[in-house]
Amino acid sequence: MKQKIFLITLVVLLVSNIFFVLQYISARKEIKKNQNIDTVNKFNEKILSFTRLFIEKVLKSENEIDFETRLQLENAVRAIGDEEILLQWQEFTESSTEEDAQQEVKNLLGLLVSKI
Repeated sequence: MKQKIFLITLVVLLVSNIFFVLQYISARKEIKKNQNIDTVNKFNEKILSFTRLFIEKVLKSENEIDFETRLQLENAVRAIGDEEILLQWQEFTESSTEEDAQQEVKNLLGLLVSKI
C-alpha cells in the first residue's frame, strides 16, 4: 500500500515537472520574441526620429543649415546604428553640387523608408 502511494506521488510529481518545464520553455520563447519586437521598434523609432528631423531642418529650411543643426543631424543618424544609412548620409553631406545633393537626398529617404 505504501509503495502504491509512493509510486502515484512520484508519477504526479514527474508529470507536473514535465508540465512546468514545457511552460518555462514556452515563456522563454515568448520573451525572446517580445525582445526582438522591442529591438525592431526601437530601431524604427530612431529612423523615424531622424527622418522627421531631416525633413524639418533640411528639406523645409529656407536658409543655409547651421553648424548646430548639422551636428544634431549627424548625431541622430549615428544613433540609428546602421552602417548603410550612415554611408548614405555621408554621400549626401559630401555632395559637391546641388544636383548631386538632390539625388543623394532621394537615395537617403528611399533607404530610410526601406529600412522600416
